[in-house]
Amino acid sequence: MARAMLEYTKTILKKVSFSSDLFCKELEKALERLLPYEVEELTIWLKQFTFNKPELYVCMALVKK
Repeated sequence: MARAMLEYTKTILKKVSFSSDLFCKELEKALERLLPYEVEELTIWLKQFTFNKPELYVCMALVKK
């Protein structure tokens, strides 16, 4: 089930990526719910996903906390 939560989180983040505010809120929720090793996987995915989306770079600060 843990893997399913990570995949669900990715799906949600893709859907709300049009708005940096929504993206940050959903990312905050995900960081509270996911296990530490899933957060590491999500961080790797985020770096790839936001590579060409500079408006979402602000949200990357949440992961580094």
